[in-house]
Amino acid sequence: MHVEPQVEHRWLENLLGDWTIEAEMEMGPDKPRETSVGKESVRQLGDLWVLCDMESSLPGGGTMLSQMTIGYDPQAKAFVGTFVSTCMAYLWVYHSGTLDDAGKVLTLNATGPSFTGEGMSQYQDVIEVVDDDHRILHAFLLDENEVWQEFMTTRYTRKK
Repeated sequence: MHVEPQVEHRWLENLLGDWTIEAEMEMGPDKPRETSVGKESVRQLGDLWVLCDMESSLPGGGTMLSQMTIGYDPQAKAFVGTFVSTCMAYLWVYHSGTLDDAGKVLTLNATGPSFTGEGMSQYQDVIEVVDDDHRILHAFLLDENEVWQEFMTTRYTRKK
């Protein structure tokens, strides 16, 4: 089955290239924010997908490797993808992702393990394109009061 690239597939080209990253994250209630640094390389898989390979430091020491895939499903009219990491055994699946009207913010929705370790929760990874050389990923969790809480912010700067 052949799929012609859509405008949404072309939007993913904003992510291509080599990036440095700086992240701040909440490690739990009543704990200070932690920081992490690293790098990411984003390449295309044909005309329909991007593959994001990341390597970053972990708070407290060590290194994390991860891979994110993002594409657009024209039949579902939604951005889709996956996320895997060396520090967790869960395969995150992005479903029903949407791009804002301005073409600057991609919201990817996922269901994953709750921070409490009991049950599942709703998450959003929100990719904001600031300009050609800067983007931000905001990670949100839907709390028990149905309010989106940001628990991680990652800033990307394109390597020159």
